[in-house]
Amino acid sequence: MPSEYAKALGARLRAIRQQQGLSLQGVEEKSGGRWKAVVVGSYERGDRAVTVARLAELADFYRVPVAELLPEGGGIRHEQASKIVLDLERLYEHTADELAPIARYARAIQQQRGDYNGRVLSIRADDLRALAIVYDTSPSGLVEQLTEFGVLVSDPRSLFS
Repeated sequence: MPSEYAKALGARLRAIRQQQGLSLQGVEEKSGGRWKAVVVGSYERGDRAVTVARLAELADFYRVPVAELLPEGGGIRHEQASKIVLDLERLYEHTADELAPIARYARAIQQQRGDYNGRVLSIRADDLRALAIVYDTSPSGLVEQLTEFGVLVSDPRSLFS
């Protein structure tokens, strides 16, 4: 008897397959026989355990992040993101090419908000998630990268004292 997690994982697998307009037989045909319909069906029913390696391969086949195949509560899909504060002077002066998309995004936010104080800019949780997508990482991974580049402000009040 499949566990609740196996059933939930199977339901996610089925939902992704169906979103792509594929039948089980369609998966087998599209994969050139690499993914047998009976095997994928058993994963979807939770009757057969799927290894992490096979799950990653299936995610690659479906062209989705592995996290999208995990059921709700899997610990990865809905990472909590909080707002951050960028040091604009450091960001705009930095020469690292990796920071160019964030600098452009920050300028666009400043323009949209009409906020040109020039020192700091709060990046909301939704903005942080969007930027993380651009960088192909999680919001916390992006925060780590920004910390390493020295463009985050831990206490914005310290800049004005």
